[in-house]
Amino acid sequence: MRTPIRSRRLGRSGAQVTELAFGAAGIAGLFTPVSEEQAHAALDTAWDAGIRYFDTAPHYGLGLSERRVGAMLRGRSGYTVSTKVGRRLEPVDEVTGDDLPGGFAVPATHRRVWDFSADGVRRGLEESLERLGLDRVDVVYLHDPDDHATDAFGQAYPALEQLRSEGVVGAIGAGMNQAEMLTRFVRDTDVDVVLCAGRYTLLDQRALVELLPSAQERGKSVVIGGAFNSGLLADPKPGATYNYVAAPQEMLDRALRIKAAAERHGTTLRAAALAFPLAHPAVASVLVGARSPQEVRDCAEQFTTPVPAAFWQELRDSKLLPEEAPVRVSEEEPS
Repeated sequence: MRTPIRSRRLGRSGAQVTELAFGAAGIAGLFTPVSEEQAHAALDTAWDAGIRYFDTAPHYGLGLSERRVGAMLRGRSGYTVSTKVGRRLEPVDEVTGDDLPGGFAVPATHRRVWDFSADGVRRGLEESLERLGLDRVDVVYLHDPDDHATDAFGQAYPALEQLRSEGVVGAIGAGMNQAEMLTRFVRDTDVDVVLCAGRYTLLDQRALVELLPSAQERGKSVVIGGAFNSGLLADPKPGATYNYVAAPQEMLDRALRIKAAAERHGTTLRAAALAFPLAHPAVASVLVGARSPQEVRDCAEQFTTPVPAAFWQELRDSKLLPEEAPVRVSEEEPS
């Protein structure tokens, strides 16, 4: 029996997110074009499936993702939307090509400029709100401040704190593809939430070392992105990607072993990959990118399909999952 998609609160903020969230990079033409009709159909399908948390960013399609998410949300209520700051968009004088070097199959109408200054954060958020068609946003993340730690902690973070105190944003945090700097945000600042991509999955549990325990101790939330590790945990086969490059043979073999175990227990690798992060008490939501209604329906179906306790036990017995990683042995309690 499938369960409905429930909601959780982000830290001590008032923001609520559904346990399954929609990542809106794909609908902005990530690597290949996505039509307006397909993008809106994917968003509408997510809404119909009960997803109410939508994550976007100026970086995604040079603002196209924010415009498409905003258009879908217009006239609706009861949703949570997050966007990001730190990469501002500046228009170019002449469009001479596409944005594929930046990862998106859209005309290169703008260039991205790293800007973690206090003024850059405010200006970036104002521009995002205009694209979204909103006067406030529920969650704002500092976007990939890996190489900008001094400005991120010294200028950008205090600016987010001020925006939160003014009520322009509901919750603040940082989003990255690493766990180490996110742990610093959790320990040294008053963020409500951090978005950790790819570092707490069935193949990579490095967030379990410090980030997740630190967040749990401090009452802060973690949103997990990249639950499929960019594709390997969705469909493990030769040529599949792991962290956006061709998967090493060792990782492919590991993913195939987990897939075989899932099938022995009457479930799927995709269902297990989506279920795993949420068993940790610090995790509030799992963020999944989708670019079509079919992908959204599959994610929602897999997410709401129970994963048997015996499967998790086999992974532990086979050393495919560490003993200290919590798993959901029933609908109510992790172990």
